[in-house]
Amino acid sequence: MIRTSSIRSQDDPLSLAIRPPPEESDSDRHIRLQHEAEARRISEQIDEELRFERERLKKSKSDVKLLLLGQAESGKSTLQKQFQLMYSPASLESERMSWRTVVYFNVVRSIKKILTTLEAWDDIDDGSDSQSTLERQELGDYLPTRASSSATPSIHSSQIGVALSPPSPTSPTSPTASSPIRGSTAISDLRRRLLPLTNTEPQLADGLSGGVSVSGSGKGEVYVRSGWQARTIQKGQKLLRRQPKPSSPEDELTIERPGTALSVIDADPLVDDVARMLEQSRDDIRTLWENQVVRALMTSRKLKLDEWSEFFLNDISRISARNYVPSTDDILHARIQTMGVAEHIFDVDIHGKTVTWHLFDVGGARGQRHSWVPYFDDANAIIFVSPISAFDQYLEEDPRTNRIDDSLQLFTQICSNQLLKKVHLVLFLNKTDILKKKLERGLSVSKYILSYGDRPNEYESVVQYFRAHFLQVHRRNNENRRVLYTHLTNVVDTKATQSIIGNVRDSIFRGYLQSAALV
Repeated sequence: MIRTSSIRSQDDPLSLAIRPPPEESDSDRHIRLQHEAEARRISEQIDEELRFERERLKKSKSDVKLLLLGQAESGKSTLQKQFQLMYSPASLESERMSWRTVVYFNVVRSIKKILTTLEAWDDIDDGSDSQSTLERQELGDYLPTRASSSATPSIHSSQIGVALSPPSPTSPTSPTASSPIRGSTAISDLRRRLLPLTNTEPQLADGLSGGVSVSGSGKGEVYVRSGWQARTIQKGQKLLRRQPKPSSPEDELTIERPGTALSVIDADPLVDDVARMLEQSRDDIRTLWENQVVRALMTSRKLKLDEWSEFFLNDISRISARNYVPSTDDILHARIQTMGVAEHIFDVDIHGKTVTWHLFDVGGARGQRHSWVPYFDDANAIIFVSPISAFDQYLEEDPRTNRIDDSLQLFTQICSNQLLKKVHLVLFLNKTDILKKKLERGLSVSKYILSYGDRPNEYESVVQYFRAHFLQVHRRNNENRRVLYTHLTNVVDTKATQSIIGNVRDSIFRGYLQSAALV
């Protein structure tokens, strides 16, 4: 008969392996027991981590994962701020002072761009007389136009016909001079006096980005990683209550929530220096911004400023004031590009049920879009943001590609991706306010979008045209008969956007319940 050992058998190999040696001393026994205790502690810790991970995975199955997708500067981060303002206002409040650095950077960059453009156009002087180009403009002459290399612009085929490169701007009508305008000497004086301020731009950029650049994302852009707000505040803080009592009413700062970041001033020496220079240069900045040459360059589109530039420069008196604290509108308009993917977590109450939402704000530049893919597997919903005001703009990364065309191509990739076929899909046709302003100024859509043809250059017609192209992309890639929810948006408008977010929340939650087989 074959003999087999039981688990209690002294011949059990494991028992033999862990049995202490017969000649074990007291000190050896003490060391062995310590090692066994440490091994048990590690084993119990691993068991606890596995249990925690199982519970986390079980809980996360009921969470909603929402991706904000779209090209750079489409308004994704602004939409994320609106979600934050609606569902986690305390977190936005805690970051408030960190946005002061971004606002200052936006202002300084705008001023530098204006001065650089002025200098470039002043250099284009044919020498036909003793006056500079800018002086001739101020006397009523047209601004000079660059000679184009060919009479006919090149065209490339795409989802909608667009000009291959930006058309040459037409000559503007001369500005009406209702009062004497300062000459180019005065502009040179402004440039000299504002030089210390504009020289801070690289330092502000490095402070925000940590000196990190992103390949394939255009030139001169500044990108920040997730958590940059906390790092900005951590550079140094001081409580307002430690400051001397203000000597005048205009020096007072209203503290809306004591104990939050509203009651804290960022003590970063660079930011303090920029704040002081802005206060001292306030009149020079206002003079530059109101100069008729600058206005003429903007009218002729030889000087193209972003919408946030005009927002901040129009309110430079408030922004350059001592103890400036960014308003919520300032935070919504402040522009800084996202690098990578930033996750934001909100607890959303939907009809009495609290659901955790994970909102992922992604970098939209071409060089960063590969980072989206790992988040496709378990996404519940996507909000695709497309700036329909960008019909006259071209990619920083590729000046030959119209931004509307790029947005359509990107939307096609999202709609056709097999990992996203069952994901709830929402389309935001964004920046409708800017579109209206461009059309009111007489900017012709057909000049940039050739397939627009002779359709009316009016808001409703333009919006319906762009909407139809996005709907067509969706229909061609909709094997599962998925519904596309479309909204016309201006995400810096808090009241309107939060109403839309409420509708989107309900539609996403209905889809979430259906996918969970609860309805």
